[in-house]
Amino acid sequence: MKIGILTHHYINNFGAFLQTYALQEAIKEMYPKDEVYVINAINLKHFVINTGGWFRFYKDRENLKAWTEKIHLPSTFYKARKQYLQLTKRCYSTKAINKLGLDCIVIGSDEVWNYQEGKGNAAVKFGEDLDCKKLIAYAPSVGKSCVTEQMPQYIKNGLERFHAISSRDDLTEEFVEKIVNIKPKRVLDPTFMAPFPQENCKKAKTPYIMFYYCDGIPNEMKKQIVEEAHRKGMKVYGAGECDKKYSDITVNLTPFEWIGMFRNAEFVFTGTFHGAVFSILNHRQFQVYMTNQSRIKKITSLLNQFAIDLKSVDLMQGNKPFEEKISYDVVDEHIDALRKQSREFLESIGEE
Repeated sequence: MKIGILTHHYINNFGAFLQTYALQEAIKEMYPKDEVYVINAINLKHFVINTGGWFRFYKDRENLKAWTEKIHLPSTFYKARKQYLQLTKRCYSTKAINKLGLDCIVIGSDEVWNYQEGKGNAAVKFGEDLDCKKLIAYAPSVGKSCVTEQMPQYIKNGLERFHAISSRDDLTEEFVEKIVNIKPKRVLDPTFMAPFPQENCKKAKTPYIMFYYCDGIPNEMKKQIVEEAHRKGMKVYGAGECDKKYSDITVNLTPFEWIGMFRNAEFVFTGTFHGAVFSILNHRQFQVYMTNQSRIKKITSLLNQFAIDLKSVDLMQGNKPFEEKISYDVVDEHIDALRKQSREFLESIGEE
């Protein structure tokens, strides 16, 4: 059987790459006799907008050295995709995907069903015009999208075609249930489903705390966190991001060096879904600062399924930095149960 994974693999983003890699590896491990590929489907508009974003210069928090590292990140991601992903030839259309002769296409994960975002060609991610025997949706997210009267017809038509549908968050589950009256099976983000190569960032000197995109965090709060870290004898870094307050520039990281930043951190501050995911995977104490409504809902759903109290880790709710102590014995029990459930769902790929 030829199995293809269709996702946002080409986006120069650590979470996007790592969820693709992990899903590929999980399926390969479960189906060793089958051919598993990442469909190299590229939406040029989406790709150009994403790549172009890395060339912006933010003079309030970057210097020339940091910017120079940042503009090399697209090349770093390109090399990682070439080395670690089993890519098909490039496909710029649904017709080209169909020519690959795939027996099963797995849609997901990431915000592949965020149809209101407009850049990622959501229609094909809902299966429009895809010619294969079986369509599976593994842990897709609708992001900020919701059910509306003006919703494209391809969404309902597509959802009705899927052999099996799962979701990684509450919003996606509610979205599917409202449209086709089917409750998707809850599964883990693919990053929980496979091990990763271990790489460390040589610039990061322990002990340290780190930030990963706490968008909108007040300057005064960030300054207090940095000063407290220094009082505790710790360095301060950003994993793949820069701020003049940080101890060194750790921007141009490979995806696995980025994971290493989490693995070796004393404490993590983040505002993103995958920032929370990799804090949890590496048993780090962490706190979140979230202003983006889509991220708030995704992270809240993530924490709830692991019995992590959002109120205790959310800096916007008045918690003091460095206070939270997460019990990972409890969290791991929930992860193990959901990992078993996720593997059971992936078995649907091989069902007749």
